[in-house]
Amino acid sequence: MSPLLEKHLPLHANSSRSSALQDERRKDHYSHFILRLAFSATEDLRRRFSRLETMLFRLRYKDDDARERQDFVNSLDFAWEMVGEKEKLELGDDLRAATGVGRKGEEEGWFKVEWEKVPELVESRRVLLKRGTAYVPLREQMSLVVTEFTRRLDSALELTARALPRLDEDDRLSPILTHLSRSFTAPDVAYDSSSTLAGDFHPNASNIDALSQHFPLCMSHLHTTLRQNSHLKHYGRLQYTLFLKGLGLSLEDCILFWRRSFKLITDEKFAKEYRYNIRHAYGDVGGDANRRGRGYTPYSCQKLLTEALPGAGQTHGCPYRTFTPDNLVALLQQTGVNDREVLKGVREDVGKQRYHVACNRVFESTHKREIKRVKDEGLWNASELDVIAHPNTYFKRSFLLKHLDDKPAEEIKKENE
Repeated sequence: MSPLLEKHLPLHANSSRSSALQDERRKDHYSHFILRLAFSATEDLRRRFSRLETMLFRLRYKDDDARERQDFVNSLDFAWEMVGEKEKLELGDDLRAATGVGRKGEEEGWFKVEWEKVPELVESRRVLLKRGTAYVPLREQMSLVVTEFTRRLDSALELTARALPRLDEDDRLSPILTHLSRSFTAPDVAYDSSSTLAGDFHPNASNIDALSQHFPLCMSHLHTTLRQNSHLKHYGRLQYTLFLKGLGLSLEDCILFWRRSFKLITDEKFAKEYRYNIRHAYGDVGGDANRRGRGYTPYSCQKLLTEALPGAGQTHGCPYRTFTPDNLVALLQQTGVNDREVLKGVREDVGKQRYHVACNRVFESTHKREIKRVKDEGLWNASELDVIAHPNTYFKRSFLLKHLDDKPAEEIKKENE
């Protein structure tokens, strides 16, 4: 992060006497509060913004000038109490054993706070707990400061969220804030009907195999596993069913597709153990809320990246996250991705946990001719080539790019516009 911050968002200490101090602080304030507006609308956005803003704060706090950092801490008026000499003598051995502070480190000392204020230190067993009080070495004060920063930021985000409805009528600001939140790294893009293909395109139980060439790796892997084993476990079935639903596959065709795929079981077993779950995903059965919402929506990339990792025999989730680098490369090569530079880039992306970047890298490689054409000929605008953040968006864009010369595909594209 340090090189990026130095380039785009530097914030030097006051003692540096830099001529750009005021400009740096102004830019930092503007960007923080603009993003606070953009990421206050939902609990998920608030949680993600708070997590990353806390990471930024932690980094800046650690790298700050020592004297200014201490002045800052003193200004916060924390309700911590320094451990006196008498208490040090009484708890000396326990303090040193629990906090790992040697006799030389005792000069720094300890302070004590309610244990709830330093959960990170409690979890990692770096404090002494006694009667609800945490005895914390001064070297660990950053944990308390960071926790307090997060608490105050979360509270401020809640207040901002309450004020947001007043902005709904402002057609100048609201679209900008919405765009910012959707452009977030590994964005949590909600599914909408525009991810389906209109016109004469009708997916059905018989053409899924042909359409699978346009699937992202997560769905391609599920489809291949289904064809090999004639079965998928629950979470894989749910993930794939919702994706097919997002393609526009009807409930009847979806049931028929799964019945044909599960060819090793009887009709009775399929009806008893699987049919209801498919209908439930579509909102055909279940509670009133489920039916009113027409069932579950297809999973976004963010959803797949934040779910629990699959266990033995399970195939759901994002392969860029769940596969080892070697197995991932082998899987990509099976799908026809053999460019060494692309595979090298995927390894680097996965190593840095930039899974959605790796997926977009593969998409751009496998569609580079078509992407170049739509850019050179002005067939698509820039927004139609934004970062892909949803498996159904991946499918739609791949299908349209690979059928540029098909009249039906052009008509589909116009209808979607």
